[in-house]
Amino acid sequence: MPLDAPYRLIGAVLVATSLVASTPAGVAASPVALASAASITATALPQATTFTELSGLPQDTDTFGKLSGVVVHPTRAVAVYASPGGKPAATLPAKQLGSQTWVPVVEGRKGWYRVLLPSKPNHVTGWIKAEGLKKARSRYRAIVKLGTRQLTVMNASKKLGTWTVAVGGPETPTPAGRTFMLALMSPKKKTYSPLILPLGTHSATLDTFGGGPGTVAFHGWPDRKVFGKAVTHGCIRVPARALKVLAGLPLGTPVLIAP
Repeated sequence: MPLDAPYRLIGAVLVATSLVASTPAGVAASPVALASAASITATALPQATTFTELSGLPQDTDTFGKLSGVVVHPTRAVAVYASPGGKPAATLPAKQLGSQTWVPVVEGRKGWYRVLLPSKPNHVTGWIKAEGLKKARSRYRAIVKLGTRQLTVMNASKKLGTWTVAVGGPETPTPAGRTFMLALMSPKKKTYSPLILPLGTHSATLDTFGGGPGTVAFHGWPDRKVFGKAVTHGCIRVPARALKVLAGLPLGTPVLIAP
């Protein structure tokens, strides 16, 4: 199924934001330092964002399985359920980090989708009603192999490129499993990367980083000597060409981080 027009535009839009802390070149800066000031307006239910930890919701049990590429976008905040027809446990907002919220579908039932959520704990999922959602399919996927420190980006069966990257060090490993492209951010100030691409996963060893929730992301790095090494705080540092390709992927695109 081809991408619909609103979805096709997402990967090309740069969102100016102050959520990423400015860090001088050469200073370790991953996971992404998301300012805690970006808290969401409080509601009766917790919001499913990268800043929150949710409970009472099912885990993704097929953490290394291939996602179908079906993604959905709530045009307004929607309730998230532990099971279809149950009591709501959270809400999924229409925007995340200044970008539209697109989340991948892991399971479907009549009138319902179970989707990956960007919150802690990693691999948390929830059911949302299909009514009122925008739906599309991403032909793209990004695959990170931690052992070989390789990133490959695919468009269906076509390989767009393979690059050597830097991944998390022994004490702050990059979390494995399937996740997704959560947002695209352009720092207002010059920093270690012209773009930050947060994912829907978090460091397993750092509860916070730089005042934020330890969100893992793709981003560039000024010193090419790091590529091929396990030296980051959990983020995936990529060469400039790889960053450009990743920035062109639609939000919600599946990302598989393999051992």
